[in-house]
Parts: sequence; structure tokens; C-alpha cells
Amino acid sequence: MNQKIFIQHIYADNSPEGYRVLVDRLWPRGISKDRASLDDWWKDIAPSTVLRQWFGHQEDKFDEFRRSYLQELSEHKDKLREHLSEVPDKKLILLYGAKNPTCNHALILKEHLESLLEK
Repeated sequence: MNQKIFIQHIYADNSPEGYRVLVDRLWPRGISKDRASLDDWWKDIAPSTVLRQWFGHQEDKFDEFRRSYLQELSEHKDKLREHLSEVPDKKLILLYGAKNPTCNHALILKEHLESLLEK
């Protein structure tokens, strides 16, 4: 598969064109459904509520969060492949609401999806 995957903050105004998917379990505050302009919402592959609350976007917990989230993702390989197969475009944009662009689950999800596409 020759799919390109990008991540984008949902609050950014300069989002690239492509298949737009929200990858958060919770709807982002202050964003209307019109403004979000989503093609899909993959809340079923977002970090579990327990993991998300434990992590709390604390950078010192990111490595352990990464390991735990990858474990959760490994339990949903069929769902991940199903989601990827439904993307009609070659450009997939993973939208997230976390404030920190270098410490969030979308980074981990992007890498994991790319590894699935390589297989």
C-alpha cells in the first residue's frame, strides 16, 4: 500500500487535504462537527480511558505510555487493518486534540500504522 500518513492538531487551521480522522476517544473541546470536517472518528483505537488518565500528557511518563499503548494497539490489529482499508485516499490525516505536539498518542499511532502498511 502506498498510503501517506500525517498527524495534525485538530485546532490548526492549515490542515492538509486528505482523509481526516479524529483519533481521540473524547471529542475535542470547542470544535464543532462542521469545523472538524471529519471523514471518520476512530475512537475505538485511541488509548483506553485508564491509560489516558494515568498518562495525563506528562512527558516523563511518555516512554511507559508508549509501551502500554503499543500493547493495546497490538490487541486491535484486525480493527486497525479494517480502518486502513476504508481510507479511500492515499493521504490519511490523523487528528488529535492534545496540546503537546511531541508527546501524544497520535505520534505512536502514526508509526504503528506505518509499520502495518509495510507488511
